[in-house]
Amino acid sequence: MKEEPPKPAPPLTASQRLAEYRRKRDFTRTAEPRGGPRKAARKLAYVIQKHAASHLHYDLRLELDGVMKSWAVPKGPSLDPAVKRLAMEVEDHPIDYNTFEGTIPKGEYGGGTVMVWDRGTYRYGGVDDVDPVEGLRRGYTKGDFKFELDGKRLTGSWVLVRTRRGEPKRAQWLLIKHRDAAAEPGSEVVEEYQTSVATGRTMDEIAAGRKPRTRKAGRS
Repeated sequence: MKEEPPKPAPPLTASQRLAEYRRKRDFTRTAEPRGGPRKAARKLAYVIQKHAASHLHYDLRLELDGVMKSWAVPKGPSLDPAVKRLAMEVEDHPIDYNTFEGTIPKGEYGGGTVMVWDRGTYRYGGVDDVDPVEGLRRGYTKGDFKFELDGKRLTGSWVLVRTRRGEPKRAQWLLIKHRDAAAEPGSEVVEEYQTSVATGRTMDEIAAGRKPRTRKAGRS
């Protein structure tokens, strides 16, 4: 009698996906959110946080399956389609993390100042006729993650392409802007915008604990 193939393992819950994130942090010392159950939103969240840890970088986070899939981008995003930016995958973060702006205590994991550099929503960027969320899942699994951003500073079509280097859980990807109306060859968007889209503060002002400005910083 022919044996039936083993059944696929059930998908991880959001809580299981956040186990590594929680293991690395002492929530009695850091103001970072622990993360908890959330109702599914109609649109998927997107955020980029500028992070002055041991090395300055930009954390790209895209909501999928109840968590924020996360990549550390050392040089930040580029609007130039000819530029490929290294993006190192890190542990999943809770959706609550999207609003975190402040300073992680020295000695804690990722210690340093964090700014909400851009935020908004995103959607599947493929052209095939599939369920959008399933398309995102497949793209992530295959290492060809196409998406469209609708942020305050970044918009348009993008792709994350996984390279062969790196461990499976710490894979290296390339973040690339597609050629569309939002592309700007030669642009240095991370140099152009130096304030938080949430509070209008600079990194120095956040580190000093200054109060948010009245007018929030956007693309203008």
